[in-house]
Amino acid sequence: MTSFLYRLGRAAIRRRRLTLLVWAIVAVGVIAVAQAGGGETSDRFEIPGVEAQRALDVLEEDFPSAAGTSAQLVFAVEDGGGGSGSDITLSDPDAARAIDAALADVAAQPDVGNVGELQRSPDDRIGYADVQYDRPSEDIRDQAYERLEATADATNQSGVVQMELGGDLPTEAAQEPPEGQEIIGLVVAVIVLLVAFGSVIAMGLPIGLALVGLATSLGLITLVAAVVDVNTVAPTLAAMIGLGVGIDYALFIVTRHRENLRAGMTVEEAAGRAVATSGAAVLFAGVTVIIAICGLAIAGITAVTVMGLMAGLTVAVMVAIALTLLPALLGFAGHRIDALRVPGLRGGAGVPGRESMWHRWGRQVSAHPWRYLVGGVLALGLLAAPVFSMRLGMTDNGTSPTSMTTRRAYDLLADGFGPGFNGPLLLSIELDGATVDDLAPLESAIAADPGVQAVAPAQANDDGTAAVLRVIPTSAPQDEDTTDLVHRLRDGVIPQALSDAPGAEVHVGGQTALFIDMSDKISSRLLWFIGAVILLSVVLLMMVFRSVAVPLKAAVMNLLSIGAAYGVIVAVFQWGWLKGLFGVEETVPIVSFMPMMLFAILFGLSMDYEVFLLSRVREEYLHRRNNDAAVIEGISATARVITSAALIMISVFAAFVLGDDPIIKMFGLGLATAVFIDATIVRIVLVPATMKLLGEWNWWLPGWLDRRLPNLDVEGGTGLPEPEYEPGRGPAVPTPDRIREPALAD
Repeated sequence: MTSFLYRLGRAAIRRRRLTLLVWAIVAVGVIAVAQAGGGETSDRFEIPGVEAQRALDVLEEDFPSAAGTSAQLVFAVEDGGGGSGSDITLSDPDAARAIDAALADVAAQPDVGNVGELQRSPDDRIGYADVQYDRPSEDIRDQAYERLEATADATNQSGVVQMELGGDLPTEAAQEPPEGQEIIGLVVAVIVLLVAFGSVIAMGLPIGLALVGLATSLGLITLVAAVVDVNTVAPTLAAMIGLGVGIDYALFIVTRHRENLRAGMTVEEAAGRAVATSGAAVLFAGVTVIIAICGLAIAGITAVTVMGLMAGLTVAVMVAIALTLLPALLGFAGHRIDALRVPGLRGGAGVPGRESMWHRWGRQVSAHPWRYLVGGVLALGLLAAPVFSMRLGMTDNGTSPTSMTTRRAYDLLADGFGPGFNGPLLLSIELDGATVDDLAPLESAIAADPGVQAVAPAQANDDGTAAVLRVIPTSAPQDEDTTDLVHRLRDGVIPQALSDAPGAEVHVGGQTALFIDMSDKISSRLLWFIGAVILLSVVLLMMVFRSVAVPLKAAVMNLLSIGAAYGVIVAVFQWGWLKGLFGVEETVPIVSFMPMMLFAILFGLSMDYEVFLLSRVREEYLHRRNNDAAVIEGISATARVITSAALIMISVFAAFVLGDDPIIKMFGLGLATAVFIDATIVRIVLVPATMKLLGEWNWWLPGWLDRRLPNLDVEGGTGLPEPEYEPGRGPAVPTPDRIREPALAD
């Protein structure tokens, strides 16, 4: 593999104009085709095998009128809205005229099948009307929402009645515009790269590469959305991960390339060896991310799998562009890569032979390994403690910013009709010989449950083969009491009520129940997924480092660091600790698919740092046969690059916390926290401490296992020819730097 990458890197430089042209055609072509024929994202979830999905299928099959999307028109008059002390209500003549005009306007709009009567709160200050469309949301969403917005704007301008929009169609269409969080992350990345390289040209290569890869990836995602449902979170998540890994992958390769140039190699040789060594680590890390993300299929939820695959697609594009376009750009830069230097910034590695801060730190940890091991584990354990109270769920309009009409509609309905009104349970009933009248005991039993606020009378379809029953809980959709109610209805109330009424099969559904079922399904498979990913990481690291202890240690540390990230997310979003600092308005359960996806992504990212650090440690060990010296030298040689890479990723991920979407906030905070922990507590505290304590056992591998495991040479440069140097440059005799590359070939 390293020989192939070496030839690939050199070929990209020799044919750099062609390589640049091909990538330009690909990027522009993908973007153009995506704009012309790409699809739109969707919040549709299908969860095969769960009761709520069966309820939805029955509803769509037996109630064709409900197959289209829907919306809610919410009206309100404020307390004292007609002046100080005013008792104005929705029945006031001016308010009534404004509401009737709005309802008539919506009823006349295209694709509207029916507008229901106005339903009023007990104090007649808040009301709503249901709007049923004839077509699915994906066919009419944007145009229909624009018409609803126009009606709401005209009504609100009257100054008599407040009108807000809720329901399925507005929820899907009323997305907050992008707030440019990527720009903040890019600005920080520019600063970090300038400090690391000290050169504008060297800094610009990773940034430009990441932007080209991101534009191409988002275009591909838009094309995929024309064929399959892609969740609305997927592009933002892909942008977050793509920027982070794209800049980091380029950083590793550019760093090795500059080291090779300083050693006197030709530009083509330096880039070829950089792609063969650091590029091999990039390929390894990228492939492991993609493999882990593909494991999301274990959840059995198509929307989650597709969301992960879109992130994996972005990583694949970033790997491909780093291994091909980057060396071409390095060829264009040539020896001028360090031109346009920033005054006062040295950039590059330390002065050979001079002891650095990281040398001193490595010796400090090696002198007191137990102290640092116990301290690091305790710190991670404390951060991870909240994970044991993690409750999975989904966000809804109640967690959106108050600047959105859907959030204001949610709050008004909760105030007027109770907290459970925004999360009704829809019971789909298959009437196999039974009639609606036979459902009276069922309605009474459900209404008697303390968690139920109201039960609407069952409504049968035209041929009497099915019925739908609307149940309003007393608690909000996100409350644990609502989850308990769903399980209680399914496991006890409904079976007992139907024991004397055979011929009816009831399925508890609705969006709230669907999200509860999704959380339950993911929870039941989460440990299997984590186990599969950990097993994969152990096997892969055994192949790379020919060791048993190193992979097992890495697996445990990955669990600790990711557990700490989970704990921070639970503390902020579920417990509400420091929620104001992160712009979280309401406490919410942890998004059900977040732990799985976060684990898959962080597994690959941590593998990147693991390989980069430990491959250097192993190089030194094979050269010196001194474990302690190898650990110290490995940390000192890689800490600067790992710190720079981590700062870039942290800044990119943390920038997304500034947005309003709580799902993106969770991912941003979780990824930033995990990368920070991995690059600090794990890499520069726990790794050297454990490797010092294990000593020579770090590199033990049973002979029978050594013979059976393939040998993956990552960053070793095995099989490469002798370096080509510029005339009059390069070492006259072999030096440790020249010995280092083939040292992993044993």
